[in-house]
Amino acid sequence: MASVTSPIVLVSNRGPLSFNEDSGRLVAKRGAGGLVSGLGPLVVDTDTMWIAAALSDGDRAAAAEGIIEAEGMRVRTLAIDPTVLRQAYDVICNATLWFLHHGLHDLSRRPLIDEGWRQAWDSYRAYNKAFAAVVAADAPADATVLVQDYHLALLGPMLRETRPDITSVHFSHTPFAPPMQMRVMPHDAAAELLEGMAGHDLCGFHSTRWSADFTASCEDVLGRTPATFVAPLAPDPGDLNAVASGAACQAAVDEIHQHLGDRQLIVRVDRVELSKNLLRGFRAFDQLLRDRADLRGTVIFRALGYPSREGLTEYLAYRQEAEALVDVINRRWATDDWTPIELDLRDDFPRAVAHLRCYDVLLVNPIRDGLNLVAKEGPLVNERNGSVVLSREAGIHDEMADVVLSVNPFDITEQAAALGAALDRSASEQATAAAALDIVARARTPKDWLDDQLAAADSVRR
Repeated sequence: MASVTSPIVLVSNRGPLSFNEDSGRLVAKRGAGGLVSGLGPLVVDTDTMWIAAALSDGDRAAAAEGIIEAEGMRVRTLAIDPTVLRQAYDVICNATLWFLHHGLHDLSRRPLIDEGWRQAWDSYRAYNKAFAAVVAADAPADATVLVQDYHLALLGPMLRETRPDITSVHFSHTPFAPPMQMRVMPHDAAAELLEGMAGHDLCGFHSTRWSADFTASCEDVLGRTPATFVAPLAPDPGDLNAVASGAACQAAVDEIHQHLGDRQLIVRVDRVELSKNLLRGFRAFDQLLRDRADLRGTVIFRALGYPSREGLTEYLAYRQEAEALVDVINRRWATDDWTPIELDLRDDFPRAVAHLRCYDVLLVNPIRDGLNLVAKEGPLVNERNGSVVLSREAGIHDEMADVVLSVNPFDITEQAAALGAALDRSASEQATAAAALDIVARARTPKDWLDDQLAAADSVRR
């Protein structure tokens, strides 16, 4: 971690630890998610405090005990009224802000800005106020507070009012809605959201594009431009390699090799998430098989994902549509000994890493994505000199444009052609491309990202 003179407080919706009660005793285990895996090892055995929402009964029991030290971390879980938490998280964060920033709304139908939505916005404000109160009470004097993501956009002015000694940095892990998208929100709510973010000392983003969209929306709604910085997160090679060298991962690799034989392998690893663009990826492979009879029977497309946000009807319908589309494509092209697309919806991280070790082509084609670490995680562990086909709308494309096959995520024909070009590469072309990918994938670490935030905080403190 960078050398800093002020105490550090991390604030996020999901914390680094989850808690369960066992015989009246709290038991902590490491939480899931990219933020936790990236930041967790960096704050172990430091004085950093991590404040997060209580998301389970065990977390709520932990909240009653205040700051807990476990797994080398200092964690404070915050028990919020369940109705407030549900409305803030489900209605505003998941169904409104996530859709807004990723451009996912079917505007002829959604969002429904009605009295129920406004009640949920009140809950979102209350959720942020609850966090602000705890941060204000627990943060040491002159602390640097690193606020993570759109769940907690309103903290800046609240902290400034009660704790002017604090330096607060807000970091967005999603894209940001440009002015046209921001106008979907009621003007008063949009202004409150943007004022909340601008009320931090600095706002950080993974890409210059998302920073530019934020400042454009602020100029449009607020008439001013807040201070921003750009700092892309990176995967942790050590963490990935630990999983890749494990027994569970190796068993999955052995199964893949046995199943593949001498066929080539296209892989994608995603959540079953609207923004990830699974449907067009499958259609692109279907188009490739139409165009290239020579590839039929010689390549398998394995899509690994796990269900996400199925409490929202749009997500449940999307999963069902993905399964139905795969079935249609397989019925069109399959033979007795070859299934073109294999859709695997198990939540099995070692198995996902095994497929990253084994791909010939990695497809990462999101409609819009704050970053997308899979595009770097793949090259870090891949053993077949595999190529990466990457959407221009992924934030990580800023860093990888020169070493990937870039595609428009809406253009099925272009994606099909890119998949074909990747599969056609000679051994020497594959090796050259893989070496370039490896250099870019290792150029940054999670520590660099954290250091960038701390340096940004130091710059405004001075």
